[in-house]
Amino acid sequence: MRTILAFLFLLLYLTVFSLPAWLIIRIIRLSSPDKADRAALACVRNGFKVLAWLSGVHLEVKGEELIPSDRAVLFVSNHRSYFDIVLGYSLMRHLTGFVAKKQVLKVPSLRVWMRMVYCQSLDRENLREGMNTIKACAELIKEKQISIWICPEGTRNHEPEMLPFKEGSFKIAELAGCPVVPVAMTHTDDIFENHFPWIHSTNVTVEFGAPLETAGLDRAGRKALPGQVRSEIEGMYERNSGTLMNK
Repeated sequence: MRTILAFLFLLLYLTVFSLPAWLIIRIIRLSSPDKADRAALACVRNGFKVLAWLSGVHLEVKGEELIPSDRAVLFVSNHRSYFDIVLGYSLMRHLTGFVAKKQVLKVPSLRVWMRMVYCQSLDRENLREGMNTIKACAELIKEKQISIWICPEGTRNHEPEMLPFKEGSFKIAELAGCPVVPVAMTHTDDIFENHFPWIHSTNVTVEFGAPLETAGLDRAGRKALPGQVRSEIEGMYERNSGTLMNK
């Protein structure tokens, strides 16, 4: 029943609800782009909150107070589930664009919502396009104060040990001169992926680490940053899952 309700809600959200919501947001944008952005974020955030509730997610959030409230940041997280985006967006208080695989854009309704909240698509097979995405993300942070969330593992990973990070992801923070906020997602794959095709009620922990400044880093500091962020995420994951990662 939980699986049916969750997928039925998602279907209705992407069809029946979306069209009037888009029209209202576009009308608002004519006179106030900022209000339109906030309305789009509220629609996505609240929709995902309902989806998480229907899916039986019991969410514990740690370190939310560490997120800077006065400037945009680069969120960097491990990646275990499609629900990482659902739960991540449900916690965002300020406009944030997620970096998603190019294939996600094939879903028409989802593509429109992604564009409204400044999500970016990434083609990891095309280096030039990938670099263009990195530059676009840095510009959003620097010029429009829109945070970006990226998963440097590059794909969902269900093993205790994280995959190697794609270091190009950190070029976003380097170009934007913004802080990096490490995020550890724990047990999100127990909601769906580990029980496919069924959704299970799950206790999930999302922990935000202290921001790591990137402005003014020298070459050695920039080179060490991916490893430092990965180590922070590993530590939070270990504490919240009780799993010791292989070093």
